[in-house]
Amino acid sequence: MLKAIADVFRAIGGAIATVVTLPFRAVARLFGGASDTAHGRH
Repeated sequence: MLKAIADVFRAIGGAIATVVTLPFRAVARLFGGASDTAHGRH
């Protein structure tokens, strides 16, 4: 019983971590691409 509950919490935690980190990765990619193009133009 406890193992099943632990597995559920682990799955929920993994999903939350994925949802939370995805926007940050997208923003980092946007800023990274913007800085790369800015450096390339100047």
